[in-house]
Order: sequence, then C-alpha cells, then structure tokens
Amino acid sequence: MFDPDIAPSGTLLGLLQRGRGDGTLHALAAPRAEALAALNDSVLRDPRRDWQVENRSLYYARLYMQLDGGLEEIERHLFHPDDLIDTAEERTGLALAVLGHLASYGRDAARLLLRSYAAVGSNWRWALDELALRDDDAGLMGLAPAVLARFPETEEGEAALATAVRDAFEPRPWRLWAEDARYAGRLAAAGEQGSFDRWQRQLRPRGPRPGWSVTEVLEWAQQGLDLHPEEHRHAAAARCLAAVAGPEDRPELLRAARGGPDAARAAALHHLAERGDPDVLGLIEDVAVDPLTAEPLTAAALASFERMRSVQAVDRARVWARREDQLGASAAAMLARRGGQRDAALVLAALRRTVRAEGPDAGGLWELVDGAGRLGVGCAAPVLRHVYRETSSSHLRGRAAGALAATDPGFAAGFAVECLWDCEETTRELAARHAATGDARVVEQLRRLAADPAEEAEVQTAVRSRFGPDASAV
Repeated sequence: MFDPDIAPSGTLLGLLQRGRGDGTLHALAAPRAEALAALNDSVLRDPRRDWQVENRSLYYARLYMQLDGGLEEIERHLFHPDDLIDTAEERTGLALAVLGHLASYGRDAARLLLRSYAAVGSNWRWALDELALRDDDAGLMGLAPAVLARFPETEEGEAALATAVRDAFEPRPWRLWAEDARYAGRLAAAGEQGSFDRWQRQLRPRGPRPGWSVTEVLEWAQQGLDLHPEEHRHAAAARCLAAVAGPEDRPELLRAARGGPDAARAAALHHLAERGDPDVLGLIEDVAVDPLTAEPLTAAALASFERMRSVQAVDRARVWARREDQLGASAAAMLARRGGQRDAALVLAALRRTVRAEGPDAGGLWELVDGAGRLGVGCAAPVLRHVYRETSSSHLRGRAAGALAATDPGFAAGFAVECLWDCEETTRELAARHAATGDARVVEQLRRLAADPAEEAEVQTAVRSRFGPDASAV
C-alpha cells in the first residue's frame, strides 16, 4: 500500500514526508529531538514522487525555524564523499533549497553553507542559484574564483563555461562577475559563444520542411522511433499534418491509422482525433483493446482520445467508462473533465475502482478526483478523504482537498485547518479561503501567512479576501 521509501501516513515521519499540514502540527507537539530526526530524514532523503514539481523546501525551512534546528546534518550530507560520486541534483537539491529559504529568513549559517558548497560541491549550480536570490554582491564576488576555476582555459573548458553561462537559471552572478575587469573578457566571450550556439541550432532544424507531403511527414515520424527508440515524434508530426493535410489525404491517413508503423499510426490517430474524423473513435478502440499493441502506441491513441472535445467523444466515453481496462480509465477521465451530472455515478465508480486496484498514488486519480469535485459527488467524500490522507503526492493531495471543499460539509472545520500548514501553496490558498475561524489556530496561522515575506502572493491575497480590508481582523 505504501511506497517503500515513504513511512505510513499515521507516523510523524510519514506526515512530514508527505508535506501535510498535520506534519508541522505533530512535530511541534512531539519531543524536539524526535521531531528534528524526522525533519532531517525528510530533507536528506528527498521523499517527493516528482522532485521537479512538488514543493517541500519552504515547508521544511519553516519547521527548522520553529524548532530552532541546527544545520549540522545538512552540512554532513552536502559535504559527504558521496557528493563526488552521486552528482544527480536529486541528492542535494532539496537540502540546498531549504538552505536558500533559511538564508532568506536571516539564518547566516545557511548562507555560509551555500557559499561553501557552491565553491566545492558537485551541485554548485543549484547553490549558486539560491545565492543569486539571497546573497549580497560581496558574497557573490567572493565565489567567482572558485566557480570559474571549474572551467580550465582550454577549448573544452571554454565551451563548458559558455554552456554554463547560457543555461544559468539565475544570471545575476554571471552578470556581476562580467563587470569585473579580471573576468570580463572571458565571460564576454562565453556569452557570445552561447548566443552563437543558439543561432546555429535555429539554422539546423531537424524537423519537416515546407512542401513536405503527408507521406513524408509520416515517414519522418517513424524514422524518429526507428533511429532513437525513446524519441517519440508523433505529436510533432501531427502538428505538421495539420499544416499539410487536406481532404484528399484522408484515405492515406485512415490507412496509416489502421495498420501503419507505430509512430506513423500514432501521428495519424492524433491528427484525425483533432479533426473529429467520424471513424477515429473506432480506430482508437481497435488500438486500445488489441493485446498485441505496443504500450507507447496504446498510450498515444488514448491520449488522442482524451484531447477530443466533441459530443460524440463524450457519448462514446459513456459506453467505454464501464470497462476495467485502460480504455475504460481514459473514458472515465473524459467524463470527469467534460461529463455532466448524469455521469457522476460512472466517475465515482471509476474513482473507487482505481483506488481499490492501484492504491492512493495511481496516476489515473488526478482527473477522477477533480471530476468528483467538479460534479459535486457528495458520496465520494470518504474515498477522497482516503486519498488525501494516504497519497504521497502533495499535488494529488491538494486536488483531493479541492474536491473535498466541494463535496464534504465538514471540510472547513476539518482538513481545511491542517491545509493552512501544507507544503503546496495552492493548498494553503484553498485553506485560507475555507478554513473555519472558530479554531484559534486558524486565525493565528492566517496572521503568520499574511506577515511572512516568503509566502506566495496568491496565498496572501486569499487571506486578505477572506478577512476584507480590516487588517486587524486577521
């Protein structure tokens, strides 16, 4: 039921790993040593299902501040010998982001750790980006020798420097260093090389050329799959077909969609679905129910169906939604997005079936959870509460909270309260609009959110809209 790297949701560690508001509340009530141990474990072993989109850093930084936690464990993690071997951003990214927030809260030790790591660590770019937002000019200038020394003054080194300057997420340090006479010439040359590289890429497009026929576009799509199995060109090819295909090309596109090579078939299905071709629903069904169809082609066919917006597609979804396979799941997702009240029972059945079969982290839950809220399916509240508690995805938990706000009369006095401490800004915003103020903790937390300079503007706007222009009410 649980991901092996995620503790059960009823434990302090499990709550903190999930970024739930109850994690903060339980940590503040627990013995300090126990709370800090769970917090350090969460920061040093990134628990996020998708580290690139899920938020945890501000959530953990706030808890470090509230617990007055030291940074010794983070320091040992950053400067461990493993840093020389495991250079993936996932190993240190969360810890560096937490340090960035702590630096913005005035923790000088966090800023010094970031400077030290930017000078010698493998994930120095991330540390430099954090400092670019929080450090002063003098601190950044002090890093120039160490950072530039990473790039030897050879042809390969200068090329790597040009790439680093071109791809910098936060350009402030590089611009600051370029104003110093000691580094200006080298960085100016690196900037020019980066601009030249971008210009060269624009002059060497690998895609279709003007004047290509439908046949040539389909062949180009298949070549991408044949030469590079991980390169799926069917979506790009479908966009090209929109420009070159005319009514006279329909027979060729139908032939490709029925029995062409996989990538060409996927491109043709995508194009026909976007045009609402009367035969495309049957072709999609043929692909989806055939057990011999390769998984990428099945996924592409179902994605083409899910993008359709026609009445015919919704009607067909009502037929398919009772199936317990991928086609049924896609149909239920379409009804969740575009169906009406008559489809509430089908959406609820698919939601229950998915949770029962695949657990609270199933990929298909996102649309179904949203659909239960959009359609106001009141009897979905129990399963939505289960998803909220158990999922390890903070984004999915936020979607479940939104659905509960629309379906569960007890949400305002229940989950909405803990959501004020949630790791996701959209969930905190939802809570700021719904949490019942009869709980003294709610008013106190709303005051904190309104006064915290690190809080997102959308959350603070929600606080102000809740209490109106009278700031003293907060």
